[in-house]
Amino acid sequence: MTSASGHAFAPNYALAVDSAQSGPASAQAQFPTRRMRRLRRTPALRRLVAATALSPSDLVAPLFVREGIDEPVPIGSLPGHFQHTLDSLVAEAKHVASLDIPAVVLFGVPASKDAEGSPAWDPDGIVQIALRQLRSTLSDEVVLICDLCLDEYTDHGHCGVLAADGTVDNDATLERYGRVALAQAEAGADVVAPSGMMDGQVAAIRAALDGAGHADVAVLAYAAKYASALYGPFRDAVDVSIAGGGDRRGYQQDPRNRREALAEVALDVAEGADMVMVKPALAYLDVLYAVARRAPVPVAAYHVSGEYAMVKAAADRGWVDGDAVLMEHLIAIKRAGADAVLSYAAVEAARLLAG
Repeated sequence: MTSASGHAFAPNYALAVDSAQSGPASAQAQFPTRRMRRLRRTPALRRLVAATALSPSDLVAPLFVREGIDEPVPIGSLPGHFQHTLDSLVAEAKHVASLDIPAVVLFGVPASKDAEGSPAWDPDGIVQIALRQLRSTLSDEVVLICDLCLDEYTDHGHCGVLAADGTVDNDATLERYGRVALAQAEAGADVVAPSGMMDGQVAAIRAALDGAGHADVAVLAYAAKYASALYGPFRDAVDVSIAGGGDRRGYQQDPRNRREALAEVALDVAEGADMVMVKPALAYLDVLYAVARRAPVPVAAYHVSGEYAMVKAAADRGWVDGDAVLMEHLIAIKRAGADAVLSYAAVEAARLLAG
């Protein structure tokens, strides 16, 4: 017997199908010799044959640092997460390292913003100060990934500078991204992660880094980032809102499209991306699977704030087992092909995996 894909099935598969179609009496007489439940019988057997493994080494923990605060500020829509002071950020990064999570991704909340987002490349901006302190304290114990975008730093909330007509000026923004990349690299970032979805952003950043002697700094490109409704809690965390009630659909991907994600990934790889990312993860597992099958570089996926917050809200009401659902989500993302998973559940998951 041959499948639609041309693979021959074992004889017992044909017997199982025939039995299922013949009714209860016939099925009883011709029960298949292969019983799928045999390998599910005990926890040890299930571990032995598990096709997907999740470990703390697969995880990246997002962290927020805010300028001008004396105590960590809880983020209401992201339970368990904070806008950190410099001291509490370092303490949390040490905690992350103690759980064998290999990397953090850093987001900054500046005290002031402007039309260009200039605090993003200020050598004394909050993220650059935080990077220097983390590097000094942790050395190479944790990979320091830094989000590279302008939305946290612009007074209009867009990911780039604006043209006269109010749209984002793609090419003018690229020059600013180069400045941000240099500031982050000089402050100690191992990886810069452009998330603005500007055309040509990876090439511009790679050229800026290489031209200034930072050839060893890697680029993690948010290659397939969708204009999703699942980013709300993140925007609370970084105090971002788009002026005039606007949106980012003019530069982030349309959720209805998958093939263009493959084109975006191919372009970013050709421009020099060392890693690529799909964001969000759970709502786009089909995209993640397609990208992971084709990309010649490691693939990350972002288990985003809304995906995390929905589970927390349901668990708080007793509707789901929050720990179990979060672990199921992370395993699904890994199963779909992610080499690394950025998740607000990273610390919780590492604790659960440690038993």
